Amino acid sequence: MSLPSETEVLIVGAGPAGLAAAVTLAGQGVPFVLIDRLKAPETTSRAAAVHARTLEVLEKLGVAEAMVAAGRKVPAVVLRDRDTPLLRIDFSGIGSRYRFILTLPQNETEAILTARLAALGGRIERGQEAVALTPQDGAVSATVRDAAGAEAAVRARYVVGADGYHSLVREASGIGFAPGTYAQTFVLADVRMDWPLSPDEMQGLLAREGVALVVPFSAERFRIVATVADAPETPRLQDVQTLLNQRGPSAPARVRDIIWSSRFRIHHGVAAHYRAGRAFLAGDAAHVHSPAGGQGMNIGIQDAVALGDRLAEVLAGRQPDAWLDGYETERRPVAEQVISLTDRMTRVGTMTSPAGQFVRNLMLRAVDHVPAARVRIAARMAELGPVTG
Repeated sequence: MSLPSETEVLIVGAGPAGLAAAVTLAGQGVPFVLIDRLKAPETTSRAAAVHARTLEVLEKLGVAEAMVAAGRKVPAVVLRDRDTPLLRIDFSGIGSRYRFILTLPQNETEAILTARLAALGGRIERGQEAVALTPQDGAVSATVRDAAGAEAAVRARYVVGADGYHSLVREASGIGFAPGTYAQTFVLADVRMDWPLSPDEMQGLLAREGVALVVPFSAERFRIVATVADAPETPRLQDVQTLLNQRGPSAPARVRDIIWSSRFRIHHGVAAHYRAGRAFLAGDAAHVHSPAGGQGMNIGIQDAVALGDRLAEVLAGRQPDAWLDGYETERRPVAEQVISLTDRMTRVGTMTSPAGQFVRNLMLRAVDHVPAARVRIAARMAELGPVTG
C-alpha cells in the first residue's frame, strides 16, 4: 500500500463533502490523506441542486465559476396542480450574486472539485477503505484495507468522517444515530424527454396521485423524482411516462429514454454528536433528510469547509483544540433547521387526503399573492437566512 503512515488529517470518503474538506485543507497547506473505498468515481447524477449559499462558500475554494459554467441556471421553482400554477418561487430577488438554483449532476460537481484538488497538489487514494479506528495518545490510528485485502495503519491527528449514511467513522467513534424513515418510496430517474413546460423552471407537481419534481439539466435532459407506494427497483421508461401522464400537465410529456433510474427511501435525523475525541462527522454521516428543496449535498459541503477552516487554524497553532468544539455549535443548528423545513415540505407535498390537498393548494395560491412571502421562501431555499420560523 502506498499510503503514508502518518498525516495531520485523514478524510474518509471522497464525495462532495470529503472533497470540499480536502480542497479547504490543501488550500491552506495542511497535510492530509483522502481515501475512498471506490476504485473509480461514481458516474451517476445523484444530488443535482446547488444553492446560492453553497456557491458563495465554494468561491473561496476556487470552483464556483467552473460549476456555474458547467451547470444550468434555474431562476424559479413553480408548484402546480396539473395545468394550474399554485406558487412561483422566483430567486431574482434574493440577496446573492447567485440568483438561481444551479442544476449540476453530482458526478460533475465531484469532477470539478477533484480537478481543483489536483491543481493544489492533492489526490484521492482510491480503493482504500477505513475498517477500524483506534484512539491513541494525541492521535487516531485508522486501519485501512485496499482492494486486494491488504491492511495498513494510518496515524492522524484528526479524522473527518465524510463517509455517508452508513459511516464507519461514526460507528467506530460510538456516536449514536437513530433516524426515522418516511413511509413512501421514491422513484428517481434521469431522462431525455420532450417537456411541454419551460426548461428554465423547476416544476413541483402536486397531483392527487402524489408529488413529483421535474428538474431541468438542459432543454431535453431532466431529473424526475416522485413518490409512489412501492417503487420498482429499477424504474423503466413506461413507469416514468405513467407518472408524468398522471401528475403532469395535460399537454403531453414524452419520455424518449432513461439515462439512469433508481428507487430509494428517505431517512431523516441528526447524529447525537458531530465530534468524538479526534473524530468529526460531515455531510450524510452527520445528518440525513428529505430531498425536498435539494439541501443535502449543500449543507454537507458547507459542513466540510467550516470544519476544514477550523482544523487548519488549530493545526497551525492559532487556535486551541477546544476551538474545534465550535464546529458542532455552528453547523448542527443548520442541519436541524433543514430537517424541520424539509420534513414539513415532504409531509405537505405527500398528503393523500383530498380535503387536505384542497386546503394546501388554496394556501399556496394565497402565498403566491404576497411578494414578500415569495422572496422569503426563495431566500430560505437558497440557504441565505433562517430555514425555520
